Amino acid sequence: MTGAAGFIGSHLARRLLNDGNRVLGVDSMLSGKWRNVGDLMDNPNFQFKKLDLRNPDHFYSIVRGQDLVFHLAANMGGIGWISSIGADIMRDNLTMNINFLEACRAAGVSYALYSSSACVYPADKQEAPDVVPLKESDVTPADPDQFYGWEKLATEKMCEAYYKDYGMKVRVLRYHNIFGPFADWTDEKGKAIGSLIRKAIRYPDEPFVIWGDGKQTRSFCYIDDAIEGTIKRMESDYLEPLNIGSDRLVTIDELAEIIIRESGKDIKVKYDLIKPQGVRGRNADLTLTKEILGWEPKVSLEEGIKRTYQWLSRELQP
Repeated sequence: MTGAAGFIGSHLARRLLNDGNRVLGVDSMLSGKWRNVGDLMDNPNFQFKKLDLRNPDHFYSIVRGQDLVFHLAANMGGIGWISSIGADIMRDNLTMNINFLEACRAAGVSYALYSSSACVYPADKQEAPDVVPLKESDVTPADPDQFYGWEKLATEKMCEAYYKDYGMKVRVLRYHNIFGPFADWTDEKGKAIGSLIRKAIRYPDEPFVIWGDGKQTRSFCYIDDAIEGTIKRMESDYLEPLNIGSDRLVTIDELAEIIIRESGKDIKVKYDLIKPQGVRGRNADLTLTKEILGWEPKVSLEEGIKRTYQWLSRELQP
């Protein structure tokens, strides 16, 4: 598993180990955190290697003899990160993704999974807060709003080409705003829920600032549900991309209200209209995922925020 010390990767590694598997976790540690895998290091079924997967030799060395390959490694972050950096994200991720496909092809890996993103969807389908949920087929005509989405989409097409030319089956999923414990909560790479929870915990020493006007909309999927969906995706022979996320649409103001209620504080909200806010609205259509995988999220947004709030409160204790 690449990106094993990242947010989703560390949760997936833990679940696979609990299910009785042996896991080789790989991470460059440029974005991954040692704290995410610290509890796994003493597990005899877990092996960890710190490798830069932009080097093709490193990728070839880790996939030989593996039954399953989960490719989750990426240079990525929240909207503040992906809207400020383009070339590095495209170069790093496309290099790793090409290495992933070539190494799996050369090693004869029959079960591989590539983690794509809701960022692949066209900007013109996400211009209003009351957005129509995005079906997998909505991805074309292509027009992602960030370079990050373009490299994800290009890799999806490479997976398709590798199946057409080499018969290599890569399961592709598109994550929609996954959140939970171990997610980055910093200003630099943090996403909405982690960043807002951090501001609520630190309030009033840190202002509770929402990026944008709070009317933009998103759907959010708790990590435990995302991991279950990821495993079901790997087990399926369906080869077209599938959404993994939630179809409950909320405004960022509504999201903030849930977090403020969880904090128990009298928090005054401020808005920063200069900061990037991404697309105006984004929601996941789960019709095809439910049909193919028999999967849908079970943990409510409120429950997921409660668990994440409790975790980050412990992390931020002096």
